[in-house]
Parts: sequence; structure tokens; C-alpha cells
Amino acid sequence: MIDQDGEQVGIVPTNEAINAAYEQDLDLVEVAASANPPVCRIMDYGKYKYEQARNKREARKRQKTIQVKEVKIRPKIEEHDFNVKLRMAKRFLESGDKVKVTVMFRGREIVHSDIGRRLLDQMSEALKDISNIEKRPGIEGHNMIMILAPKPSKEVESDA
Repeated sequence: MIDQDGEQVGIVPTNEAINAAYEQDLDLVEVAASANPPVCRIMDYGKYKYEQARNKREARKRQKTIQVKEVKIRPKIEEHDFNVKLRMAKRFLESGDKVKVTVMFRGREIVHSDIGRRLLDQMSEALKDISNIEKRPGIEGHNMIMILAPKPSKEVESDA
């Protein structure tokens, strides 16, 4: 048994442990059931559950959700349109999201998959300073897909 201050009391019969908790207006909580003998602790169980829930909420607030944004292009894309899509992908990566770049082929365009691969290589080359390739270009159906993930930021705090 462990008392409310966290100090180990020792092996105590169950009814004595229950009485000790009752006298202090606290609860006897089994902490480690698999131990031999089982470990119990005297604590305010309601307060304990409240603190656990609060810690979970705080952790959820601090957690950043990473989304996968998609940029779709075609094999016959013009240079200006490609640059617009490139800027979009760059903005998504800078905001901390992953980017799925998709080259959509229609009909027999799939025969020229080398054009799609060249476009994806051009995109990854232009974004190499702010991203890592998470999934290399590959064909899925009539699409060629590549996934880029933002590079971890190297923010170093200095005391000046």
C-alpha cells in the first residue's frame, strides 16, 4: 500500500487499507493489479480522473494535425500554370502540411508517363530546400502520384 504522500507503507491487509482510506476521506485505488501482492494507493480518485482528463486535453491542444493537401496537374501543363501550382505546393509545405502531387493522364496519355515523371521531378527539385520526398513518383491507375513532406524546421533559440 502507498499512502497519499506517495510513501510506501508496506503490505497491509485489505480491510485495514480500506479503513485507512475511509478515515482520511479518500479512496483506495488499485494501481498495479498484476503485481504480487497487488499495489494499492490512497488518493482522491475524482481529482485523479479530472487531472488525467485535463492533461489529455492539454496534449490535444499542443498536437499539430498534419493534413495532406493535393495539387493536380496534367502532362500538357503550360509553364505559368506549373509555376502557380508550384507556389501553391510551397505555401502548403510552409504551413506544415504534406503535399500530394498528382499528374492526371487521360486516355492514351498514360503511354507518355515519362512526361509525368519529368514534371514530378521538376516539382520536387524546385521544392527540395523545404521538403523531403515521402513517396517517390509512382503510377496508380491513370494518375502518377508523389507525396512531399515538409522538412523539420531548424529553429535554434539563442540567448543574445
